[in-house]
Amino acid sequence: MSMTMPKARIYSPPRSAMQSGQAGLGQWLLEFAPDARPRLDPVTGWSGGLSTERQVKLRFHTLEAARAYAEAQGLDYAVEALPAGVKAIKPKVYADNFKYGRAENWTH
Repeated sequence: MSMTMPKARIYSPPRSAMQSGQAGLGQWLLEFAPDARPRLDPVTGWSGGLSTERQVKLRFHTLEAARAYAEAQGLDYAVEALPAGVKAIKPKVYADNFKYGRAENWTH
C-alpha cells in the first residue's frame, strides 16, 4: 500500500461582496483538499466523510509562512495567484461637499 502525501491549496481570499475595507486582505489561507468522496450516512441521509481535514483552514500573514508550514509538514501544495485588479479605495470626506471651487455642481 502506497502512502500519498496530503494535498493542500494556498491562496489569498478575495474581498467579500459585503466588505468595503481593507481588513484581512493580506492574509493567506491553507486548505486541505478532500482525500475521498463524501459518502451518505444511511441513517440520516446527510453527506459526510471520514476525514476532518476538510474543515481546517489555517491563516498566515505571509505567503512565505504558509509555504514554510506546508513544507515542514510534508504537504504537497499548490499556490494560487493573487486576483488581479484590486484597486485602492479613495477615502471620502463629508466636508468636500461644501468645498469652494468643487468640480461638480451643487444639486440641492
